[in-house]
Amino acid sequence: MAQVPAINLPKVGLKFRDIAFAVGILTILSILFLPIPAFMIDIGLAFSIAFSVLILMVALWIQRPLDFSSFPTVLLIATMVRLSLNIATTRVILSHGNEGHNAAGGVIAGFASLVMSGDFVIGLIVFMILIVVNFIVITKGATRIAEVGARFTLDAIPGKQMSIDADLSAGLIDEKQAQVRRRELEEESSFFGSMDGASKFVRGDAIAGLIITAINVFGGIVIGYFRHGMELSEAADVFVKLSVGDGLVSQIPALIVSLAAGLIVSRGGTAGSTDQAVVNQLSGYPRALLVAAGLMFLLAIMPGLPLIPFAMLGGVMAFGSWVIPRRIAEESRVKREQEAREVQASRDQEKDSVKSVLKTAEIELLLGKQVSTRLLGAHQELAFRVGKMRKKFAGQYGFVVPEIKVSDDISIPDKSYQIRIHGTTVASNIVRVGEVLVVTGGGRKPSVPGDDIREPAFGMPAVSILETFADDLRREGFHPIDNVSVVLTHLSEVIRNNLPQLLSYKDVKVLIERLDPEYRKLADEICSSHMSYSGLQAVLKLLLAERVSIRNLHLILEAVAELAPHVRKTEQIVEHVRIRMSQQICGDLAENGVLPVLRLGNKWDMVFHQALKRDSKGEIVEFDIDPRQLEEFSEQATRVIREFLDRGTPFVLVTSPESRSYVRMIIERLFATLPVLSHVELAKGIEIKILGSIS
Repeated sequence: MAQVPAINLPKVGLKFRDIAFAVGILTILSILFLPIPAFMIDIGLAFSIAFSVLILMVALWIQRPLDFSSFPTVLLIATMVRLSLNIATTRVILSHGNEGHNAAGGVIAGFASLVMSGDFVIGLIVFMILIVVNFIVITKGATRIAEVGARFTLDAIPGKQMSIDADLSAGLIDEKQAQVRRRELEEESSFFGSMDGASKFVRGDAIAGLIITAINVFGGIVIGYFRHGMELSEAADVFVKLSVGDGLVSQIPALIVSLAAGLIVSRGGTAGSTDQAVVNQLSGYPRALLVAAGLMFLLAIMPGLPLIPFAMLGGVMAFGSWVIPRRIAEESRVKREQEAREVQASRDQEKDSVKSVLKTAEIELLLGKQVSTRLLGAHQELAFRVGKMRKKFAGQYGFVVPEIKVSDDISIPDKSYQIRIHGTTVASNIVRVGEVLVVTGGGRKPSVPGDDIREPAFGMPAVSILETFADDLRREGFHPIDNVSVVLTHLSEVIRNNLPQLLSYKDVKVLIERLDPEYRKLADEICSSHMSYSGLQAVLKLLLAERVSIRNLHLILEAVAELAPHVRKTEQIVEHVRIRMSQQICGDLAENGVLPVLRLGNKWDMVFHQALKRDSKGEIVEFDIDPRQLEEFSEQATRVIREFLDRGTPFVLVTSPESRSYVRMIIERLFATLPVLSHVELAKGIEIKILGSIS
């Protein structure tokens, strides 16, 4: 039978074991329909007995009910094995019973001779007694215990659940232990429910065995007398012995399994796939295999029983009982060595402070050797100004940016510095040590000689001049910028450009916890009914991506609550929030109540309007603009915007509400810091100053 190697050879790889298990089940089903020779019937019947003994031994040695949680599945498999063998033996008895007492194989003939002592009446009486014991005593009792156990277990679940919650609240157990206890409770209730139904398998098997035996006796006599021309007494003698022998071979394993069911009926649940639960639990008790192997060898030497099937199964079980303890001991040794290595590695890490090195700083400023030496005297000032910068960001944008780590790095050029976000270099520049920077913005230049460069933070035209001429520059009306200010200004601008990456989920939760109770409740309602906290984080990130402050988080929550029940797209929610926060947005961008504006122009307004593709409901589903028009717009926008930027004039670009996000998508690749507003975002009370248009 295919089940033998699947169960008794646990060292077979998992990828082959599940296949072998499935093949074994299919083999059981195939026996129901396909005729098999008498030799295979002997092996199958021997396997049925061995399988039943193994189940009983496991039921005796388990420490907890859940250790054999797969028992309902095992019970079903054992029942199907016996029923399939009953059908196979019925087919052989009725087909070849006229050939004599050995027609159905040596196992049936041996049991018939051993139990009946040559008199089929004795065998029939013994068979009926076994039926009574199994059907009325063991099976009925086990069924009743299963019903009562299932009822009481299900009734006790609420109380046990409350006990677990109480222990967790009192701090007697942690969350992990509570999860384990809840899982065990679920498995226990599942097991009792399964056993309530599985106990019916044994009861039905006993009834089926009685009916099959009666059919074999009656049908065999009729076939032998009418078809094979046997004498009535001869037919009765042969077919009654074969049928009763078959019934005895079937009822003995059924009786053993019924006893195991009675022992384990109050024990619980299963976990994992069927093949893992059954094979691992059956092979996890070497003593059970050893006892079953001893019984198989005893049956093999019994007179009248075939030697090969029982000896083969006994050898396989004995081998398994010898291999499994050594495998378990080897696994335990490997596990102990692995744990010892992990403990030692943990100690080495703590000793060498490797964890602090491996931890990636969220914001990091790395200085080259020469830059670090030059700024060494200004390190205290640098740390102070970095702290002030974080406070400024907190007040300006509404959340605290992470700690800024300042360190030197010999791997970068001596006169360079790098700015890293989450361990990735996002900006770098060369510091002209001993020089100061004068931003000219395309205007007049100092009379002092210097090199024309671009200021690193904004890319504006500047001149780098030796520090010795700083006083001369001030007398000429210029404002020289020292190296520390250049580096910190660049760092500040890089942080502004990466605000979305710096707003973590943890930051969002902290911001919500700082709100008033009413707004915390509003946030919980939004994030429990319409979006998740991650969705709210996405809204805040899109606002920060355009440098819109989230300091008024309560106003943002109110705006989100207005649209979230009706719209799922984050971009649409963000546009609605921007309209509701127009007063704050324009106020942050205006100077002295005046907001300089650069309009998009009628031509490009029409082009972007036509590029918006809508569905039948009027919703925008696609932005499709001609590449040549996109290139032309980029050239014109770059030329016009660059002209105003070189003058040092702050302004915003204004377009239609529907196309604002798409215009912003294009402009941010040309000028990342240029604000793009829609007409409806221009707040009341703000004086608008039209600078021109892109057309």
